[in-house]
Amino acid sequence: MNLEIAIVGAAILVGFFAIFWWLSRSSPQSALLSEVTSQVYQDGAPHAQAGLLNMDRLAGPLGKLRIMLGGGTNRELARRLMLAGYRKPYHVDLFMMIRLLLPVLGGLAVAVWVRDNIVLFFALTIVIMYFAPEFWLGYVIKKRREQIRLSLPDGLDLLAICLEAGLGLDQAIVRIGRELKLSHPELSEELLQINLEQRAGNPRIGAWRNMADRVAVESVRSFVNMLVQTERFGTPISRSLGAFSEALRTQRRQQAEELAAKTTIKLVLPLVIFIFPCIFIVTVVPAIITVIESFSKNF
Repeated sequence: MNLEIAIVGAAILVGFFAIFWWLSRSSPQSALLSEVTSQVYQDGAPHAQAGLLNMDRLAGPLGKLRIMLGGGTNRELARRLMLAGYRKPYHVDLFMMIRLLLPVLGGLAVAVWVRDNIVLFFALTIVIMYFAPEFWLGYVIKKRREQIRLSLPDGLDLLAICLEAGLGLDQAIVRIGRELKLSHPELSEELLQINLEQRAGNPRIGAWRNMADRVAVESVRSFVNMLVQTERFGTPISRSLGAFSEALRTQRRQQAEELAAKTTIKLVLPLVIFIFPCIFIVTVVPAIITVIESFSKNF
């Protein structure tokens, strides 16, 4: 039975990769485009562009397969991937491919290695493997939001310094995005995205609001609202930035104090379950044993 299931799963995988290879065959137009782009990027950054072309070539057949099956673009999945920092067109197709392949690989592993209760383990593995990418995506979104929230005060301080040094707001945002590329890559990516949107013709306020929508962090929304107000009313930005960054640091300190105060309540359950029984055994049980032995000798 296990061998038959393994053979069926292997046949499914072989058929999938055969369809994938057939869809990935390049047409004369795509071959000409690849040749032109390789010549253009020959003197630039060939490694980065080669990786990008490989990813496009990998995800291109997936898009064709999705269109052939009548599937449209999953806007909610694209939005969640955007919140996680994956904004290329092929990221949605790659995520869907991984979500479909993981249950198949998990089922094959169960069919090969599990001998008892194969149906139960097979069903559990498929369910877990299907929802594992969703849990991973939620974790990445939460982690990215937290990184941006923690790095925002440093970025605001640098922005205030650049503005006081005489740079304009747009030039200061670009400079900060380049400076924070190593220490705070998530915030750097968002700031450079603002510059790209403005160069594409999007108004400044619209680019800021797009950043707030992409990040979905309350402190970033407050920062964008503050920038919009200073843009409309013409108030000094450097003073507003200094006060706002100080307020963010105060808020972060208060949140740390709140978490520290909650630890005493959270430690009650581990104390009751793990530590108090050990203390009871060490202190009370010897006395109980002594009393029992004394009573047994007397009677």
